[in-house]
Amino acid sequence: MSVLRVGFFEIDEWQAQYLREGLQRLDIAEQVQIDFVPTPLSPEGCEQCAEYDVIAVFIGTKVSRATLEALPRLRLLLTMSTGFDHIDLDACRERGIVVCNVPYYGENTVAEHTFALILSLSRKLHAAYFQSLRGEYQVRTLRGFDLYGKTLGVIGAGSIGLHVIRIARGFGMKVLAYDVRPQKLLADVLGFTYTDMDTLLRESDIVTLHVPAMPATYHLIDRDALSKMKRGALLINTARGSVVDTEALLWALEEGILAGAGLDVIEGEEYITEESQLLRLPLAEQTLKQLVQAQALLRRENVVFTPHIAFNSQEAVERILDTTLENLCAFLQGKPQNVVSVR
Repeated sequence: MSVLRVGFFEIDEWQAQYLREGLQRLDIAEQVQIDFVPTPLSPEGCEQCAEYDVIAVFIGTKVSRATLEALPRLRLLLTMSTGFDHIDLDACRERGIVVCNVPYYGENTVAEHTFALILSLSRKLHAAYFQSLRGEYQVRTLRGFDLYGKTLGVIGAGSIGLHVIRIARGFGMKVLAYDVRPQKLLADVLGFTYTDMDTLLRESDIVTLHVPAMPATYHLIDRDALSKMKRGALLINTARGSVVDTEALLWALEEGILAGAGLDVIEGEEYITEESQLLRLPLAEQTLKQLVQAQALLRRENVVFTPHIAFNSQEAVERILDTTLENLCAFLQGKPQNVVSVR
């Protein structure tokens, strides 16, 4: 096989060095010519990337049909994530472009961050921090609650959800789970109960989301779902922003149905965290609406927001890079792995 031109995007300097060492370790350094780019691949920069046979991207790169059309030689698309909703899979299939993801890398990492959000709300850490900045110490307003004995509702009991359940059981919590593929043996071993969505929403003190972004999960948590939740419950989302209807979430917080929300993801998050991108975009009415709603959420002291960093531990990022290189190596050997889309 001839030498492949490869572009890795959204790569820090230490990650580039880690990848170079990985190429040597896998003995494929002579088979590829790799460029490391610190920024996402953008439509404006595609002309300089037309010679790439392979690209590797994080979720900050939106691989649209237009982007793919500007990459005529592309044969392999490596996404350094589990989710692939940022990629036009239909366009990839039409072109015969193989798309590979990283199915497992941060199950424990995201689960730990989930509990960081839960504890920030349950023990009023977020509110306490802002009080200290203002020089206020109103201890009575910072009274939290124990997790022991509370009921955690886990929507999506896959790899991450099961790690969340293990941690919750360690806190002495009762756990209800909803999943389209229940596994009774795991429920018996870990000590949790599968139930229907309505029962989970009604009985849980805290609801946490661990489902992928797909048409079936778009606005899974809407006004109807929120209205079924126990009054004073918490909602945690470390999955994808599209799973929760932001307008409905604001309503539930204002009505006191929810006592708080812990969000690592939110609709329109790419516009919140990247102002330079925002300035270049022709903003549609829906985008503006999402921005206004997001800003209204972030101003609330009972909302803890982190900018999509649940995955972002040193160990998890290294696992992402390792698996991405293994995906590239498997493709070079004619045996693609972790394939999510191929003609």
